Amino acid sequence: MYASVISFFQDGGTFMYPIMIVLAIGLAITLERYLYLTAAKRRNSKLLKQLLPLLQDGDFKQAYGIATKSNHAISRMLSQGLSRFNSASNRDDIETAMEESMLEAIPRLERRTHYLAMLANIATLLGLLGTIIGLIKAFTAVAAVDPSLKAEILSTSISVAMNTTAFGLMVAIPLLLFFTVLQTKTTQVVDSLEMATVKFANLLMHRKNSTSV
Repeated sequence: MYASVISFFQDGGTFMYPIMIVLAIGLAITLERYLYLTAAKRRNSKLLKQLLPLLQDGDFKQAYGIATKSNHAISRMLSQGLSRFNSASNRDDIETAMEESMLEAIPRLERRTHYLAMLANIATLLGLLGTIIGLIKAFTAVAAVDPSLKAEILSTSISVAMNTTAFGLMVAIPLLLFFTVLQTKTTQVVDSLEMATVKFANLLMHRKNSTSV
């Protein structure tokens, strides 16, 4: 099997190498983004469990202290909301402050993920380009050979030329799947931040209304 893979790659020609580079870049982006998003989701969940009881007990000072010591998205959101708590006249002011911080965090969550779709298209196009160039060379090569050998040489050359298209698709399909998975994970993290914004705003306004009464 190993020999077959090596033969398949060598027969594909020079365009197999740029497609391999595209695959390597795509895998590196996928691994980095997957680890980043997984860690972000875990950190946000951990901090949410830590901060919500403090807010429910009205211990805003300690919650603010914990939030300001961390540089995570959910901590920055809460610190923005708490800093606006005393001066806010209504719920919208608090939510706006936290949403501003969330909007700053979203580009970091989505960073580089869209490159996977672009790399998938590049792999497909490189495969097609390699096949077309291979076919041009094949037809040029058989032009001067004996007519009885043309069919055999042409069929062999076309088979080799199609390797690049096959390899391009073999790279593009997984990259598109990785792109979908990362998009789903990003959406989950963003949804958790939006949920935290609503919960924080509800708790802060409930406390503010209770204090005013």
